[in-house]
Amino acid sequence: MTVATRPAVSAPSSMSTTSTTQAPRSFDLVACERLMRGGSKSFFAASRVLPVRVRAPAVALYAFCRVADDAVDLHPGDGSAVPRLLERLDRIYAGRPDADDADEAMACVVERFAIPRTLPAALIEGFEWDAAGRRYETLEQLLDYCARVAGTVGAMMALVMDTRSPQALARACELGCAMQLTNIARDVGEDARNGRLYLPRAWLREAGVDADAWLGQPVFDSRIASVVQRLLDAADGLYARAEHGVGALPRDCRPAIQAARLVYAEIGSEVKRAGLDSVSRRAVVGGRRKLVLMARALGAAVLEPASRHRRLEPLPAIAYLVEAGVAASRPRARLSPHGNFYQRTLWVIDLLEQVEQRHREAAASGTPRVSR
Repeated sequence: MTVATRPAVSAPSSMSTTSTTQAPRSFDLVACERLMRGGSKSFFAASRVLPVRVRAPAVALYAFCRVADDAVDLHPGDGSAVPRLLERLDRIYAGRPDADDADEAMACVVERFAIPRTLPAALIEGFEWDAAGRRYETLEQLLDYCARVAGTVGAMMALVMDTRSPQALARACELGCAMQLTNIARDVGEDARNGRLYLPRAWLREAGVDADAWLGQPVFDSRIASVVQRLLDAADGLYARAEHGVGALPRDCRPAIQAARLVYAEIGSEVKRAGLDSVSRRAVVGGRRKLVLMARALGAAVLEPASRHRRLEPLPAIAYLVEAGVAASRPRARLSPHGNFYQRTLWVIDLLEQVEQRHREAAASGTPRVSR
């Protein structure tokens, strides 16, 4: 039996039912996937390695994050953008999402995987900081931002993989933060031309750079290079910490997370190869290089024993995200193909998980897998 990606969280229109308050719609996973492909090619590439049971809700999760980011980022002067987002989030958690593919998909993921509201709410808070032009004096303050816009995504991905231990959640959050630091190091010039500066201002002062003056006329020099190098060093430290959590993930999820870690770290390596100039150019990892890294991840992650990994205290910036994820842990609800639209959609996800579990058990026992 082979399973296509689309049905994992997408319900056919015939499954829609009418309630007294709302007529639920089917949502289009392909539309969600287009948002991911257009938003983050590196994340999209790594997601291709995820098992079907995880890839579908992961795509849905990313689609909501992308839509929420755009809702704030594309309307910088609209002070009502964040309150409207929070209202949408309220409706998602009430099981009455807006008639939007991303919102309806997110509602299914939230219910199926018990995603605590603290996580997407913190993500939206990070977008609010962007809209307000928040300044970051120190690396610690910058990590507070990274925890919100990226650590939250790592935590939610861990929950989608049904990984809820404090150590695994902490490493997932830290991987998200590492990726965000890499993004910042890569996009220094692009951000500056858009009036944004994420490099720690204390580091800039130490390098002899007046942050506000430089922001008005961003140019690359050795002083900026030294700050970018420090940021990449901080990211590398977090990538190293994150590796201690890969072995705690389900075996079939490890290759994708290892691939994401390797591909994003390679972006930092590209910045270094360009002389740390991320002002006049933007580092890109080519498709062939991504394939090589994904192949390396496939071999390394599957064989990685969980026993090798050390216990590390979470960074202060992510501690509350870890606590929220652990507190939300609960047994899965018994699902049924009957009932309302959301119950049936969740049942489809659960059915796919059972199918893949049987495939893994068959592979472990040597029983041949039958395709139809």
